[in-house]
Amino acid sequence: MSTPDASLNTQVTHLYQSQSRWLHGWLRSRVNCQHLAADLVQDVFIRVLTTVDGAAKLTFVREPKGYLATIARRLMIDRMRRANLEKAWLQALAEQPEAFHASPEHHLALLETLYELDAMLAALGDMVRKAFLLSQVDGMPYKSIATELGISEMSVRRYITKAAEHCMIYSLSHGL
Repeated sequence: MSTPDASLNTQVTHLYQSQSRWLHGWLRSRVNCQHLAADLVQDVFIRVLTTVDGAAKLTFVREPKGYLATIARRLMIDRMRRANLEKAWLQALAEQPEAFHASPEHHLALLETLYELDAMLAALGDMVRKAFLLSQVDGMPYKSIATELGISEMSVRRYITKAAEHCMIYSLSHGL
């Protein structure tokens, strides 16, 4: 590990230890969901870790709460935009006639996305991939997935966590 990375890791570790509890409370009061708040806290610190020249930027932060709150606000806005876009997309699909056919460009874009997803999921073990797809694509609860796959609910939780972590690392390393 290079010196700047070590410095950034040390700075972020200290920042996390001193501010994560506060940030979680701040977010929880705004999103009204403990789990979403926890996800956003992690997203904030991932953003801090992946910022270009992060160590240098953190050196100049005088108000860590303000800095973290600004990042969190931006992430909440991004999340809201994605949710609105997804809602609009689903509504538009529902309103399309059954005979609707995608343009060749749209079809190609969908295929490229599917290929990228396939490549991302290919590195996962069979059970991990099945559990992840049942959760994310079919929207099945963990208990139902456990029954479907004949495994414990705790194993389902571990598999989903492993798959989500893999997808995040894959996305970051491939610029997605």
